[in-house]
Amino acid sequence: MDPDAVEIPPQKQTVFHDVIDLEGETSHKRTNKGKAVVPPGSTTITNETLKKLQSFKQFDIVVDTSDHHYVTNNSSTKQNPTSWAKRIQEEWKILAKHLPETIFVRVFESRMDLLRAVIVGAEGTPYHDGLFFFDVQFPSGYPNVPPLVYYHSRGVRLNPNLYECGKVCLSLLNTWDGETNEMWTPGVSTMLQVLVSIQGLILNSKPFFNEPFIGIMSGTQIGEAWSLKYSEYTFIQSVRTMMYTVKKPPKNFEELVVGHFYSRAHDILASCKAYMEGVQVGCFVKGGVQDDDNGGRKSSDIFKARLLGYVKLLVQVFEKIGVKDCQKFIFPNSPKPTLLKKLFSSCFLDLIVVFASS
Repeated sequence: MDPDAVEIPPQKQTVFHDVIDLEGETSHKRTNKGKAVVPPGSTTITNETLKKLQSFKQFDIVVDTSDHHYVTNNSSTKQNPTSWAKRIQEEWKILAKHLPETIFVRVFESRMDLLRAVIVGAEGTPYHDGLFFFDVQFPSGYPNVPPLVYYHSRGVRLNPNLYECGKVCLSLLNTWDGETNEMWTPGVSTMLQVLVSIQGLILNSKPFFNEPFIGIMSGTQIGEAWSLKYSEYTFIQSVRTMMYTVKKPPKNFEELVVGHFYSRAHDILASCKAYMEGVQVGCFVKGGVQDDDNGGRKSSDIFKARLLGYVKLLVQVFEKIGVKDCQKFIFPNSPKPTLLKKLFSSCFLDLIVVFASS
């Protein structure tokens, strides 16, 4: 089924708290070629893995729904009116034309109610270079009600708005309190807005402040210190998620997962090495260290010690998919905190995580 088969009138969306304007700054900066982009440094496509990555379409219609979270939900398309099917086709066309280059989507012709998306973590955040998967179902009442969205957490909590159980807290999904103009608006809100909002508003540079009652601490000395600790915790969880994803990639995204991490492995490991040398999480980007706004604070010793163990595991995972020269990124002498400091830092971190995730 061709998503271009349905004509959609021009739309003008409004920017609200959880709504990204399709005609605003985000879309002006967007460069969408419809396929995965191989990062600079991999310009000569001689490796079969990179060839598959480059040919991986951003939007496509596939068949296999077997591991989709909502596949067993009783929502047969035969039970839904033609207007519902037409609206889903409109969503397909919007996604096919307007996806940013860091979001990939697969839909299912035999189950129009299902969709799977992956979001690439942005530079300058503790989620950089990660892949975050979401399963979506359009209920029979769509678009009068928002889509159902499930996050593939793999048992890892790495954001106040993304739960281990897969729940996604976002006012645009009506799963979080908000003003009327922040909630799902039938005829105005779209699936594209949901995905871009998750990327920009949830997977952001300082997720500690996602909770409103914690957000008021942004800019304060204690708030920024706690935010840095939470970002360190978040990056560790992101690394764990990377390893789980490589070992068991979601169906229909296997080539993207392997190609993505194959092409970015050295960038990821270089970031880890920089963090173990004291650079703040999120402040190392391709090309060097970017400016930070945390008063020159360095990453903590407890974080460096924890990260070293995960880097060794990450190197093993990358080597299994054919990445070469990974050993050079293992930092041999990570600082070892004293027992008292280790216990205090661990308890303090646990308190921050509970505080941010409550």
